[in-house]
Amino acid sequence: MGKPFSSRRILLQLLVLLIAPMSVLAQYTDVINSNRPGLSVSAYAVGRNVVQLEMGLFYEQSDHTLLNTQSDSWGSNFSLRYGLLFERLELNYEGTFQDQDIIYEFFDLKAKRRDFSRNRLGLKYLIYDPYKNPERNKPNLYSWRANHKFQFKNLLPAVSLYAGANFVLGDNPYYPGEPTVSPRVMIATQSRMTPRMVMITNTAYDRIGTDDPELSYIISFSHAFRNPKWSTFLEHQGIQSDRYSDLLLRGGVAYLFNEQLQVDMGLGASFKNTPSRVFVNIGGSYRFDFHKDKLVPIEDQKSNENGGAIKKNSMKKEKRKDRKSRGSGAEDVDLGPSKKQLRKLKKAQKKGNRDDSEIDF
Repeated sequence: MGKPFSSRRILLQLLVLLIAPMSVLAQYTDVINSNRPGLSVSAYAVGRNVVQLEMGLFYEQSDHTLLNTQSDSWGSNFSLRYGLLFERLELNYEGTFQDQDIIYEFFDLKAKRRDFSRNRLGLKYLIYDPYKNPERNKPNLYSWRANHKFQFKNLLPAVSLYAGANFVLGDNPYYPGEPTVSPRVMIATQSRMTPRMVMITNTAYDRIGTDDPELSYIISFSHAFRNPKWSTFLEHQGIQSDRYSDLLLRGGVAYLFNEQLQVDMGLGASFKNTPSRVFVNIGGSYRFDFHKDKLVPIEDQKSNENGGAIKKNSMKKEKRKDRKSRGSGAEDVDLGPSKKQLRKLKKAQKKGNRDDSEIDF
């Protein structure tokens, strides 16, 4: 079985992302930002004190031509996300509970597996956000097209780091013989290609220290329609492990009911037949928004107010000086006619007097 992608190339990508410029800023949005219906994880956290539940049901059919097996699986995947301590820090739990029926054609046998095929807990931290730079995001006031077309500077992504662990509890038939806890690390990036299109990448090294560690990547594109409540996505995933390797493609749509609720539907398939996989899922995401903006300390507010008062007083002094210089004739400046003189001029012109020099100012 050929390797779906080069391990050396993935490690090089990890190194490049690790030495990227860093920042400690984050972004909270007024509208729910869900990772569903795909499996990619965004670079941004949900926001401090925000609790977000993402949950769905799925069905999968797979056939293995070499082993001559057929499989039907039902299950639920879910994610619980919480903005912990800082705007840029997120605690999340991800799980997939699966019920699988397998038919072995060679032996005319049936088997069942039922347990967690994904059960992990981790922290994600945003280390760089290019969209917090006001100079970088100034709009072009003269061109609508310039603000909506693709620009190479948009490839510069927001970057976050993830560290967590997988948990295998009891006698799990999906991971026989694995230790109870195994580490997982990941780099997630997010680029806003255009105002309507976002690209997300995930590069993960999973089940570290086990007999079958796993290296994987995800590249996902999301696009919003003219009606912003509707969006679509296309996602590609590569998995490399001695236990299981594959290349997968997913797609789907999502609908935003309101600022806190999104529903979605997706489907996908594998590129090979050992096994071939076809799956469909439906689900939704709901946000409990307890986020509050941090208040500016009173000392800082007074400082700003005093600074503003000093500036206003300075402007008033300048105006007074200007008025004095004009009244005393200290400066030989032509200030032009006053409002009263202009009214007198217009009145004279209406009476038919075209010679402005005859008007006594």
